[in-house]
Amino acid sequence: MFDSRHIRSFHEVVRTGSYSAAARSLGYTQPAITQQMKALERSVGTVLFTRVGRRMRLTEAGEALSRHAGVILGNIDAAQQQMNAITRLRTGRVRLCAFPSATATLIPEALARLARAHRGIRVELQEYEPPESLQRLVHGDADVTLAFTYPGLREEVPDEVVEVPLMEDQLTVLMPTRHPMARRRSVRLADLSDERWIAGCLRCRANFLHECAEQGFAPDIAFTTDDNLVIQSLVSEGLGIAMMPGLVLNFLCHRSVTGRPLDPASRRQVSAYVLREHLRIPATTLVLDELKAVAANRVGC
Repeated sequence: MFDSRHIRSFHEVVRTGSYSAAARSLGYTQPAITQQMKALERSVGTVLFTRVGRRMRLTEAGEALSRHAGVILGNIDAAQQQMNAITRLRTGRVRLCAFPSATATLIPEALARLARAHRGIRVELQEYEPPESLQRLVHGDADVTLAFTYPGLREEVPDEVVEVPLMEDQLTVLMPTRHPMARRRSVRLADLSDERWIAGCLRCRANFLHECAEQGFAPDIAFTTDDNLVIQSLVSEGLGIAMMPGLVLNFLCHRSVTGRPLDPASRRQVSAYVLREHLRIPATTLVLDELKAVAANRVGC
């Protein structure tokens, strides 16, 4: 294996034509350069220089190494510059995984803030619901994951994963604006026991069934879909109502649909998850900082 210092000294000897000139250029003594060249020759297993009178001439092996030395040093310099850029937050890549209502609300604002301050950081976005989103983090397919949990359905995370709480997202009931209870400021789940319902993703559906059971009824679920826009369309046509997270109210597309918070209040916890060792990566921590800043401004969710 080559020592990069020896390659740099070798390259300078070839460029300047002598050990003494290379020593002056690099700030070494001539004996130091001589020792480095001997160490390099031991490493490659053959002689690199011969003397013809007072001049030094490259051997065939020396010629071959000389052709590669500039490329090797160029690659080392490029790698060093890239590492410096990453550690100084000028560049880097972060693979971000999040659930749909976060990708429609928190993520765009956070990435816009990041782009304004650090244009060299590239964020690659994936969309997955939990628990699959957490599995992608653990398996190395994502660097940061946004996921949500419900109070009665908490999930254990591996020791190597760090949870960064972002916000509490209040649950609401999505209903047509003409619905009798749409005039209320809040609604009780028990008062909606006779309604037809539209259920969401597996985790949201499990929490919905859990909360209904606590209120003493089993809901009539007419439709199940994890597409928030489909749910809105079904609600707008009067085909059912749905229990939805407050974040969804930020992108309601139907004027004939409204959301009312539950009474008593019910909330889900939205958090970012990251591998503990990735907290030392500047670009990753910067993405986390922007997510925390955006989530902190989500008043009323």
